[in-house]
Amino acid sequence: MRMDDLDPERSRREYADAAVEDLLWLGIRWAEGPDKSGIGGPYGPYAQSKRHALYLNAFRTLKKNGYLYPCKCTRKELAMSAIAPHENARAGDDDEPIYPGTCRPGIDKSLNGTGIAGPEAANWRFRLNDGEPVEFTDLHLGPQRFVAGVDFGDFLVWRRDSVPSYQLACAVDDATMAITEVVRGADLLKSTVRQILLLRALGYAPPAWYHCTLVADHHGRRLAKRFDALSLRALRQRGLTPMNILSAELPVLA
Repeated sequence: MRMDDLDPERSRREYADAAVEDLLWLGIRWAEGPDKSGIGGPYGPYAQSKRHALYLNAFRTLKKNGYLYPCKCTRKELAMSAIAPHENARAGDDDEPIYPGTCRPGIDKSLNGTGIAGPEAANWRFRLNDGEPVEFTDLHLGPQRFVAGVDFGDFLVWRRDSVPSYQLACAVDDATMAITEVVRGADLLKSTVRQILLLRALGYAPPAWYHCTLVADHHGRRLAKRFDALSLRALRQRGLTPMNILSAELPVLA
C-alpha cells in the first residue's frame, strides 16, 4: 500500500485514513504500507510525502546527465500555445497536450540548466528524442508503440514549488520498492511510456505492465471522481456490501 500524497494542497490525513478504511472494508489486504507498525516494511516509507529525498536525488541525476531543461512557461501560456495530441490518439486517452517546445534549448546547447540555481527556480522538463519509438508489450493489451514528439511531448519532471511530478515519483518508487508488475487503467498508457524513459535514464529496468479496460457507466462514459455517487464510501453508506461491489452489482448512474 503506497500513499500517493505528493500534492500538499490536495493531500489531507483524513483522506488517507478514509482510503485505508474503505479498502479494508472491501476486503483488500496488504503486507506493507504506511498503516503498518514502524517504517511499514522493507521498502518504506510508504507515503510519497516522506520520500522527497529519493526524488530529489533522481532529479539531480537526470539533470547532471543532461536529460532535463528548465521551463518558465505559465499554465496559461501552455494552454494557449500547446499542440493538441495528434489525430490518431487512442480512444479513452486522458492525456496532456504536447508541449510546444517554447523553452527547449537548441540541439547544440547544454540541457543542464546553466545559470539555474536549483529545482525550485523553474519547472523542469524531460527532453525527448523526437521521432524515437518507445515500445513495450502490455500483458493485457499486447504490443504498444508510441512515438516521441508525435504521441507525447517533453513532459514535466519537477515543479518550481519543489514538488516532483507524478511520472518521476512513480518511476522512482517502482524501482526502489522492487515492484515487478504494475496494474492500472488503459488511460495511463502514455504515463507508462514516460516512466519507461525515466527508468532507462536512471539505469533501472522497468516492471511488467498490465493496463485494464476502464470501468464505464451505462452510457459508456468512464467513471471518474466527479461521479462521487459510486465512490466506495458512498456505496457503503447506501447499504451495499463488498460482495455487491466485487461482483459489479452496482446501481445505474443517472
